[in-house]
Amino acid sequence: MPDRQDDQRGQDEQQGERRARLARAQRELLTALVAAGPHPDGFDPERLRVQAAGLIAKRRSLVARSAPHLVARLGPRFTGLFAEYAGARPKPPGGSRADALAFAAWLGVPPEAPRPGRLARLLRRRSG
Repeated sequence: MPDRQDDQRGQDEQQGERRARLARAQRELLTALVAAGPHPDGFDPERLRVQAAGLIAKRRSLVARSAPHLVARLGPRFTGLFAEYAGARPKPPGGSRADALAFAAWLGVPPEAPRPGRLARLLRRRSG
């Protein structure tokens, strides 16, 4: 006859299995939302797409605040380029500043804002 210890061990194992399944499902969902991963079973792909786009927009606004020189430099191309960058990679550790630095590296542009006079010259050169 099983004793209380055996019952407890069985319950602990079941709880561990449930936690492992939940952790796996959370990883799959997070990967789908922030790293262009496959859609996990049981989730509406359109809703996942909308949520992922919202998270990218939030990231974009935080990067724009921490690196306004990138927005100025890229102009209307900033939104599309950031979506391309962020859609294929999760936010790096270190917050929005680290994200801005990684975005600048991905673009191949200097990560820091140029001196005020230099920024004006760069913008004039780019406009023609």
